[in-house]
Amino acid sequence: MSSASDPSNPSVEIHHRHGQGPVVLLCEHASHHIPADYQGLGLAPADRRSHAAWDPGARGVAVSLSERLDAPLVASRISRLVYDCNRPPEAESAMPARVEVIEVPGNRGLDAAERAARVEAVYRPFCEAVTEVLAERRARAIPSVLITIHSFTPSFHGERREVEIGILHDADRRLADAMLALASRLGHRQVRRNDPYGPEDGVTHSLKLHGIGQGLANVMIEVRNDLLATVEDQQAIAEELCRLIQPALATLGVVASPREGAADA
Repeated sequence: MSSASDPSNPSVEIHHRHGQGPVVLLCEHASHHIPADYQGLGLAPADRRSHAAWDPGARGVAVSLSERLDAPLVASRISRLVYDCNRPPEAESAMPARVEVIEVPGNRGLDAAERAARVEAVYRPFCEAVTEVLAERRARAIPSVLITIHSFTPSFHGERREVEIGILHDADRRLADAMLALASRLGHRQVRRNDPYGPEDGVTHSLKLHGIGQGLANVMIEVRNDLLATVEDQQAIAEELCRLIQPALATLGVVASPREGAADA
């Protein structure tokens, strides 16, 4: 297995690793890539590129935020259907046999050895990369807050979702509260707390492990994926999110880098 710090690592990428801003970004569902060894998990081609396999547009938003906030970004290069890096190894949903109406034949009946192999191939390198980035920042005395970037489908089990941007948190609500207090800055947007998911849905694993577990303020941002259809859309949403993130950081007393301040609109 390649080291997490190796840029050629097939499981994880670290973008803008030495960013000086106060934010560390994660994108656990950045890719729909299924390595050849998994034989497409038995999925139809359309399902391999559907929202079940990744978060469409999330990586584009995360990369744009990385540049605007001078922030390192750790992103998975592997489909969440192979292993969902926002789930612990013991969770069935880490390697789901079904997502909404999509069956995943290659995930049925996995034995302990097969599950462990995926943990080592996908989850461990991702977690090691996050740990390395945070350790490097501590060594350089750079303060950190953790933000994870996701997208969600506009319709789930046939029900339309009106929320456009979800601000999600677990026990530590500091950053979420600060951002939600500023939601009127995006007056035309439907911005909601713990919607369309919340801690009860098991979606805050990364926040708990890499944020709360490290004593870092943290938040998960979910964006409805019909708002992220193009690169331009993704950049526009990143700009909107900065209108919440940057002043929220100031509210928490986190010092912004000069590059971050330059991104203010």
